[in-house]
Amino acid sequence: MPRTRKIVKSRQLHIPQVPHNAAWLESDSYDRRAWNELGLTAPAIRSLIESGEMLVPYFGALLEDLFFGLFKYNLVWLPADAVRRSAVLNRTILRQLVPTPGFEMLKSRTLLEEDKAVIAALVLGEQVLETVRAEKLVNRRDMLDLWDLKHQEEQLEQSAAALKNAVELSEQHKQDSTQPADKELQKKIDELKDAAARAAQVAEARLNQKARIFEEQFHHSDHSELKRLQLRSAQLSDEIDRVAQDSHDFSLEFGQGGRLPAGERLELGRRLARNKKLGELARLVGRFKQDARALRRRTLDRGVAEAYDVERGSELGRLIPAELIALHHPGLRADFLRRLLEGEVLQYRLREDEQKGHGPMVVCIDVSSSMQGDKELWAKAVSLTLMDIARRQRRLFRAVLFSSGPESLKVLDLNNKRRYQPELTKVLEMAEYFPGGGTDFQAPIDAAISLLEDKKLKRGDIVVITDGECQVAPEWLAALRQRKDELKFSIFAVLVDVGSSELSTLAQFSDRVSSVKKLTVEGSREIFLKI
Repeated sequence: MPRTRKIVKSRQLHIPQVPHNAAWLESDSYDRRAWNELGLTAPAIRSLIESGEMLVPYFGALLEDLFFGLFKYNLVWLPADAVRRSAVLNRTILRQLVPTPGFEMLKSRTLLEEDKAVIAALVLGEQVLETVRAEKLVNRRDMLDLWDLKHQEEQLEQSAAALKNAVELSEQHKQDSTQPADKELQKKIDELKDAAARAAQVAEARLNQKARIFEEQFHHSDHSELKRLQLRSAQLSDEIDRVAQDSHDFSLEFGQGGRLPAGERLELGRRLARNKKLGELARLVGRFKQDARALRRRTLDRGVAEAYDVERGSELGRLIPAELIALHHPGLRADFLRRLLEGEVLQYRLREDEQKGHGPMVVCIDVSSSMQGDKELWAKAVSLTLMDIARRQRRLFRAVLFSSGPESLKVLDLNNKRRYQPELTKVLEMAEYFPGGGTDFQAPIDAAISLLEDKKLKRGDIVVITDGECQVAPEWLAALRQRKDELKFSIFAVLVDVGSSELSTLAQFSDRVSSVKKLTVEGSREIFLKI
């Protein structure tokens, strides 16, 4: 029988532990789920994290901490030994920002409000990235030192894992009573364990030394740029409620009944925080649409349409009989109203508009330098209201934004989706696009006609909204008249803020020319009636 070996109690070895956590604020499963479901689903957040982590490590953890700081009621800071040393930049930023009055004011408006907290964290994160990218908070050497710290942490993790494996192997060999004693093997195992222990000790010492030197140097460096971050949080506290309301208005007007995925809501909120014009545009479009619908209900000549199918929608005038019963039934009315708001009631599909001759609607919007300000806002609000009219008429809608030359031309098909619903990303792109420059009519009208030719549909409408004049070539004008005869489309020109402008060029190629001096709802009524 093999002789039982005496179990020798080995000396305890210190196995270094590298924290897995890079966030400095304590969080629970609910907080993390809110961040993962809302924050990490948004392309804007993912793009910001990718950009930030090309410069410094754990930029994503900083955004996470900013969200927790704005969302959570009670904040608990983790001790330094519970967080990775290479996340020291995040701690400096958070310590300089979170206790400030501006951040507290912002938090009072984002507390337990997931959407607001994520939008605010995103805006502040963009400010941090701008500061880091400009090397105003950390210089290039500091960035390299942070990455070196992260690399040394990874080396220490590898050394600690090797030491742990060696210790487990040694203990397993000593306690294995079924194998004969092998002093040579035990010696090799001990040598392996000692080598792993020395490597781990050296790696830990290097990491501690590097972290201590960096923290001392960084502590005495200039952090005045963080004052701008404190100021931005105070400004954002005044804006976040407006951003939330504008986001609601914008998604209601262009987001298919206000039902937007989390990622789209966040992207919309980010853009609204950066661009107040978008919120003003949404409110102006809301007023225009309300006025246009009321006006067209009073004056529109109703044609004959053929019902050939059933679809889901929200048009009360096309409800099938079963839905009319639900509308008047006390027990079914609440469910009917819910489905009506969601655009899910059953209604007749009519064979009219495009199927019976109405072609696409194209609006050419002048975005030259002279249109900047109220004229640009009014022109885009009119265009988006016309898009709503096109949706109700089941017509394709194209926006052509132009100034001088083909390089500034932007063509956007805004309602290619099912049921002619607007595409929010393209609406935002249209609303924000403004290259400036001069004016050229030929390129945008050619782009408008190309849609009519592509769809092979007649009786299309082209609307040109501009505040200026430019010369057009006689041969282009002759070709335009020929194409108008072939496709049977009409051109309606709107001259904004007439002043000293003349109508001569517009009159050469337009069927109707209207001039608008007051940029109001009343000034747009003629356009909504004529289209």
